[in-house]
Amino acid sequence: MTPDGAPKGERVAKVLARAGLCSRRDAERWIADGRVSLDGKVLTSPAVLATSQSDLRVDGKRLGEPEPTRLWRYHKPAGLVTTHRDEKGRATVFQRLPEELPRVVSVGRLDLTSEGLLLLTNDGGLARLLEHPARGWLRRYRVRVNGEVDPKRLSALERGLTLDGIAYGPIRAALERVQGDNAWLTVSLREGKNREIRRVMTHLGLTVARLIRVAYGPFQLGHLPRSAIEEVPRRVLKEQLGGEAKPDAHRRR
Repeated sequence: MTPDGAPKGERVAKVLARAGLCSRRDAERWIADGRVSLDGKVLTSPAVLATSQSDLRVDGKRLGEPEPTRLWRYHKPAGLVTTHRDEKGRATVFQRLPEELPRVVSVGRLDLTSEGLLLLTNDGGLARLLEHPARGWLRRYRVRVNGEVDPKRLSALERGLTLDGIAYGPIRAALERVQGDNAWLTVSLREGKNREIRRVMTHLGLTVARLIRVAYGPFQLGHLPRSAIEEVPRRVLKEQLGGEAKPDAHRRR
């Protein structure tokens, strides 16, 4: 609410994205195409503000009442990209999800060849909140590498390092076991920049053969089968996120 008691406004494109209808970029295209109206007027600019009391419509259909925030654990297999559309025509995570699932967005990403835990939510605002570095949630991985592992160099990663002008924060890495020319490592970090683990391992003279995320903050991959998806119970979501798991005032069906 604003100081005078009026509902706080939010950009229409952001409202549509939070509602799980589309990405913010797609929402801007919808507005440019004349598909979105606010209080009976067709919009031509994404900069217009809407409130929870606004009559916001897409293709003439009004957005419904707010729905609760939901979160799922998904065991991503290798070979899928974490995007709704891929310009190279590759298979995406979202094409493989059950049809009955509402539109969801991912909390962060796993690249094409990475596997393991991917969190999905119907609340874009919650996704951004959970993936923000300020939250400081630990992300844990099991990594199979090819090459000779030097435990001292692994330990040095806890001091952080800079590669090609990119500063990486502290990384906890430990040797789990050696199998011939391969080794399994456990790796933990709190930020997870694009291809961070692969780039750091290359710096150490190691080639990543498999990269499996096993935990994201308090949420674990556990024994979830590959390609399976399971909703996090509302009780657990509330315990872990508190008020952050409440439905957004602008998120609607």
